[in-house]
Amino acid sequence: MHILIYSYNYHPEPIGIAPLVTELAEGLVKKGHTVRVVTGMPNYPQRRIYEGYRGKLYLTELTNGVAIQRSYVWVRPKPSLLDRLLLETSFVVTSFVHALRGKRPDVIFTTAPPLPVAVPAALLGWIHRTPIVLNLQDILPDAAVHVGLLKNPKLIRIFEALEKFAYRTATKITVIADDFVDHLLKKDVPAQKIVQIPNWVDVNFIRPLPKENNGFRAAHQLTDKFVALYSGNIALTQGLETVIEAATRLLDVPDIAIVIVGEEHALQRLRNYCETCGATNVTLLPLQPRETLPEMLAAADVGLVVQKQNVLCFNMPSKIQVLLASGRALVASVPATGTAARAIQQSGGGIVVPPEDPDALAAKILELYHNPDKVKVLGEKGRQYALENYTFEQALNQYEELFAAIQKP
Repeated sequence: MHILIYSYNYHPEPIGIAPLVTELAEGLVKKGHTVRVVTGMPNYPQRRIYEGYRGKLYLTELTNGVAIQRSYVWVRPKPSLLDRLLLETSFVVTSFVHALRGKRPDVIFTTAPPLPVAVPAALLGWIHRTPIVLNLQDILPDAAVHVGLLKNPKLIRIFEALEKFAYRTATKITVIADDFVDHLLKKDVPAQKIVQIPNWVDVNFIRPLPKENNGFRAAHQLTDKFVALYSGNIALTQGLETVIEAATRLLDVPDIAIVIVGEEHALQRLRNYCETCGATNVTLLPLQPRETLPEMLAAADVGLVVQKQNVLCFNMPSKIQVLLASGRALVASVPATGTAARAIQQSGGGIVVPPEDPDALAAKILELYHNPDKVKVLGEKGRQYALENYTFEQALNQYEELFAAIQKP
C-alpha cells in the first residue's frame, strides 16, 4: 500500500504523539508498504523550531525509509489563543500544498488533535478518492473547554463544527480507549465507523532493568533513594503542583525522592513553586534523550501519572503503557471515573488516588515505600499486562488490516 500519514507531530519531537506516529510509519515501511508523512517543522515541546529547520518554508527528508514532507508552521514559545489558532491555520495551509506533491495514496491516516487537520485531509481524500482513517488521541473540543483553554462561545461553535466535519468525512475513526467509543456514540457517530486500537509501547525497548548500577540514579544523587518519577508533558491537564505539594508531606522521610522530568520552560514554573513550598526533596530535570529512556524509567521505584480532576473520558496518557512496560508500579492521581484510572485498574499494575489531593498521593507513596513486596508485584503485573495488550506488533497488525480493508478499488 501507499500510505499517507498527515500528522502535525513527528520525529525528532521526543514526547506526545510524535514517537507513536514515527514508530507506526517506520513499522509499516518494514512490512513492505510505502509511507509518506506530511508534518510540520519540529518544534514541540519547546514551541521553537528546532535548529536546522529554522527559516525554511518546505523541506523533504528520507528517514528510515519514510518520506517526510515538512512545512512551515507559526510557533511562539508562550502561545496565546490567537497564536494557537495561527499555528493550526498555518499548518493547514502550508502542509496542504506539500501534500499535493506525491503519488496518490491508497489510504490517508491523520491524527487529532489538532482538529483543523481534518480539513486538508478531507480535501486530499476527495481529490484522490482515497479513504481516510482519523486517529483520535483526545476528544476535542471537549478537552479544551474542560481545562479552560477554549472559552469563547463563537470559537467553541467553530471547533464543534470542525469536530462534526472530521467525524463525517472520515471513513473510519480509531480511538485509543473504550471511553472514547462511548463518547463518540453519544455524539451520533455510527458504531461501524469506530475501531478501538490502543496506543502501544515497544516492549523490547522499554523493559524492566535493574536499579543497581543505574547511571541515571548515580548521575542525579538518587542512589539508595526510593524514587517516585514523573516524566513527560507538563501542561494544563496535569497539575504537577499536586506532586510538589505531596513531596512537602514527605520531607521527614529523607529516603524518598520525587523526580519530575519535563520541558525546561515548564520546569521553571515548577522550580518557583518548589521554592515557595520548600519542597527540597524534588529534583527537576529536562527531558532526557530517547535512547536513555529505559534506564531513566528503571531508576524509579514508582512511576507517577497525574491529571486534574476535570480531565475525564477525553484523555488517555500514553505514558501509562510506557510505565507498565517498564515493570514499575504506578501511582495515579487521576479522576476515579476517567479513562486513565480504568486502564490502570484493569492492568493491576498501579494504584489510583483522587486527583489534586496531595495528602492522598503522599500517603500512597509512603505506603509503597514501606511495602517493597507490593511494589514488586504491581510492577510484574503491569509488565505482563503490557505484553498482553500494548505491544507495538499488535497495534501495527491492526492498523495494517484496517488500511487494507478500507481501500477503494
